[in-house]
Amino acid sequence: MAGVDAERIQRAVHEILLAIGEDPSRPGLERTPQRVAEAYADFFGGLDVDPLSHLADSVPIGATDAGVPATSDAVVLRDLAFRSVCEHHLLPFVGTAHVAYLPGDRVVGLGRIPAVVDTLARRPQLQERLAEEIADALVAGLDPKGVLVVLDAQHRCVTTRGSRQERSSTVTIASRGALSEPAARSEIITLIGAQTNA
Repeated sequence: MAGVDAERIQRAVHEILLAIGEDPSRPGLERTPQRVAEAYADFFGGLDVDPLSHLADSVPIGATDAGVPATSDAVVLRDLAFRSVCEHHLLPFVGTAHVAYLPGDRVVGLGRIPAVVDTLARRPQLQERLAEEIADALVAGLDPKGVLVVLDAQHRCVTTRGSRQERSSTVTIASRGALSEPAARSEIITLIGAQTNA
């Protein structure tokens, strides 16, 4: 449980249980402080990880047989599941990330992009900031020609409290470089929305 002070979290949860009028020693709650500490270690495990570390082993695209530098059109990863914790209420929000980039002269293994998303999501977050941080990490780590990040998530602070909008979701978009241009961004968003044939 590196990165979190498990004992401190357990003491805090014990106090919360007392504050809501519960008995922390009763069956069912006696291990709750420990369970919450373990959950928080997982939820916030991205605080001690540099997202750029996932992009450190990028590779050059290379050259064609004619010796001309090779180019690649957009790389688009759709339907990346993620979960994070809203920093306002410490309640989870869960959803799907779609990430696209136009490579410069380097690309990265496809498994590295979900790792960047996961690392940045595993922090107290705002969805709007999460999209921006993912885009910025890709720019810093890959120097691409363009980046587009689309997040679609349901927030438990909206679905389970207040107005209780159980079916609502929030969509945020962050774009950089060539994918900030409306036509290019529209083309990628169309690709993201396209359904694959079963």
